[in-house]
Amino acid sequence: MFDFKLTDAQIIGAIISYLLGVFIVPFVIYFSKVNNLVDKPNERKIHHAPISRLGGIAIWLSAMLTFLMLVVLSYYPYGKLLSGILLGSSLMFLLGLVDDVFGLNAKFKLLIQISIATIVFLLGVSVTAIYNPFGDPFQLNAAASYIITVLWIVGVSNALNFIDGVDGLAGSIVTISAVTLGLIAVTIAPTNAISALIAFILAGSMLSFLTYNFHPAKIFMGDSGALFSGFLLATLSITGVMKTPALTMIVPVFILSVPILDITFSSLRRIMKGKSPFTPDAEHIHHKLLHAGFSQNQTVLTLATVAVVSGAIASFIVSSSVTKYFIYAIGISAIMLFLSFLSSRIKRGEKE
Repeated sequence: MFDFKLTDAQIIGAIISYLLGVFIVPFVIYFSKVNNLVDKPNERKIHHAPISRLGGIAIWLSAMLTFLMLVVLSYYPYGKLLSGILLGSSLMFLLGLVDDVFGLNAKFKLLIQISIATIVFLLGVSVTAIYNPFGDPFQLNAAASYIITVLWIVGVSNALNFIDGVDGLAGSIVTISAVTLGLIAVTIAPTNAISALIAFILAGSMLSFLTYNFHPAKIFMGDSGALFSGFLLATLSITGVMKTPALTMIVPVFILSVPILDITFSSLRRIMKGKSPFTPDAEHIHHKLLHAGFSQNQTVLTLATVAVVSGAIASFIVSSSVTKYFIYAIGISAIMLFLSFLSSRIKRGEKE
């Protein structure tokens, strides 16, 4: 049932997206500063100087250009559901970009997100069953499938936005989650090479972004990067993991445990206080770790470790053989993350 089938396209895609990102990010930083498109400090934020908030442009560009280059190189990724993933993620990116530049009302953003999720659902990206620990999975009718699919896509998209409050945190979580989803997508039967390809492309582009996002960050991913990445993780978990009924919901929840836990507790806390769940505050998990005396880097390391452990559990649930490949991939990702962190420190030293 389980056969590891990582293709050349997936490996090449990750490498190309990483190299493109390293090249693109400095231009985005320069463009942001020239046009004053920066995130300014306030009482809720922990940075002390204006920083570019358009990192999503670099993440989206490197991912989409990589996809285009794979087509040119004849690694054309045929497959159903591809149009829904690419269209939906790009629309989410545009929504976030408009919010980064002009600022949007939270309720209006939520309405647009639901609309985008609805379009994607109509294009075939849907949750069709729910895991049942006591027997066969619960099969969903059209109405239930729509509701759960929209809730999942919108919820995970916003969850990534919620945890983007510490330098390097959201990018690290996205990288770990994307690698985990990619490995599982090419291992389970039936395999989904398309989901795996996009997951590895996302991981590559996010690693390059982290080179400039580790503390002290020179650029933030902004709403555009968070919504784009969150949308991809949500839809890739549907197409790459949830298409195997026995694994529906339980495995993706483990893979995305850090952002899911944060958005769940944050929303419940705000609702209990009589506030909107989208009201911003400084009481997220990462804020609590900072208040407990953790540095930004220690906070990222702590939550990234939780994400790795959760990913290991998810891979073991799928198959113990997948865990071996997960360890290899996370080991390589950890080395790349460390090199990205080291590069950011070296660049800071050169400027000082």
